[in-house]
Amino acid sequence: MTSTLIGKQAVVIGAGMGGLTAAGALADRFERVIVLERDTLPSEPAYRAGTPQARHVHALLLSGQRALSELFPGFEQDLVRHGAVPLRAGLDVRIERPGYDPFPQRDLGWSSYAVSRPTIERAVRRRVEGRPNTTVRPRCRVQEVLATPNGEAVTGVRYENSNGALETITADLVVDASGRGALTLALLQLIGRPLPEETTIGIDLGYATCIFDIPDDAATDWKGVMTFGQAPANSRGGLMLPLEGNRWMATIGGRHGDVPPGDAEGFLAYAKALRTATIYNAIRSAKRLDGVARYGFAESVRRHFERLEVFPRGLLPIGDAICRFNPIYGQGMSVAALEACLLQRLLDKQGEDSNPIAALAAAFFAEVQALIETPWSAAILDFAFPDTRGQRPVDFETTLKFGIALTQLAAEDPAVHKLTAEVQNLLRPRSAYLDPALVQRVLAKITKT
Repeated sequence: MTSTLIGKQAVVIGAGMGGLTAAGALADRFERVIVLERDTLPSEPAYRAGTPQARHVHALLLSGQRALSELFPGFEQDLVRHGAVPLRAGLDVRIERPGYDPFPQRDLGWSSYAVSRPTIERAVRRRVEGRPNTTVRPRCRVQEVLATPNGEAVTGVRYENSNGALETITADLVVDASGRGALTLALLQLIGRPLPEETTIGIDLGYATCIFDIPDDAATDWKGVMTFGQAPANSRGGLMLPLEGNRWMATIGGRHGDVPPGDAEGFLAYAKALRTATIYNAIRSAKRLDGVARYGFAESVRRHFERLEVFPRGLLPIGDAICRFNPIYGQGMSVAALEACLLQRLLDKQGEDSNPIAALAAAFFAEVQALIETPWSAAILDFAFPDTRGQRPVDFETTLKFGIALTQLAAEDPAVHKLTAEVQNLLRPRSAYLDPALVQRVLAKITKT
């Protein structure tokens, strides 16, 4: 099927997961797609300065895996060729939470893959670079988004090229996938438009990561481990997953100052002090392959672009520019891919209009809310820790009790366990928990406690 073109040139700012997946969505609808990335892009999977979080455990949820396969058919086979480790949902990752050490391990009926962030990003970039009308330009730092004198429409971007010279490039559509959306906010300020309202949840999360060889005598009843502390007193937790190359990546951390140190000895001591000993026992004698990488995450941020009455035509912020999630829930890459699929569907729909780009941002901002709602609802649980900053929901205690009772029910009932895993993997919306029969069972649990 031949796609109807809606523009001559689209520019994407940023070659991270948000920008690359957006480029994949744009390629069939524009004559040319140009991706501008400030970093040097390695030819093989490697860490780069613009994604410091890539040195830590990343989870590709099943929804994200499927979204990437929708954008780039056969993408799962790309991961397998790069050594990704299959994980059977509910079975291969040992979940340790208070009262359940471990949570019942059951095969929930699907597999995902454990693989490093650089390997995922490189595989996506190869797909994007393989499109004949798409160009990825590294070492190009965008300075500003350009608009018409009245600010009604975006006309392109100005950027510093790899030689340090300033260049201007025109565009029918500019997608801001630069991370925190600073370029979009700067343009709104410049043209005298209001900034979007923000909802923030301050968590002051700090974590550290090490990579280890998987020893020959490693446990055989799990491939990965996730351990939770006991809220509200203990915020420490850890996640260890296998990587390509027979390695473990272990990330441990806590909140509000209770964070791991940056040396190997301190890393092990912090791991030993986790609520459970599984991760420590696995890595204490394992060969460490690198130093300790640390990272901090101050707050989750949701920008309400959907509340703006007007927005420049031809500009679309995406990914973290709209919503930045607590990384412990592993939602970022998957939400970026899901947003790109939404963008692709809207482009297909808008392509039937006489002026498709004019209505694109408003349609995207409206429809992305349903996509964001479920992963954002997980951020509400951060209020279980008393030092969390932000507006605590008035019904938070009820929400917390419901979640505890739902977890108890999931431990007992494989069908409920599968449902909660589907919601956590963003395969189903959180509203699935409002099924009357399920609510009645959960309330019965609450009544008994």
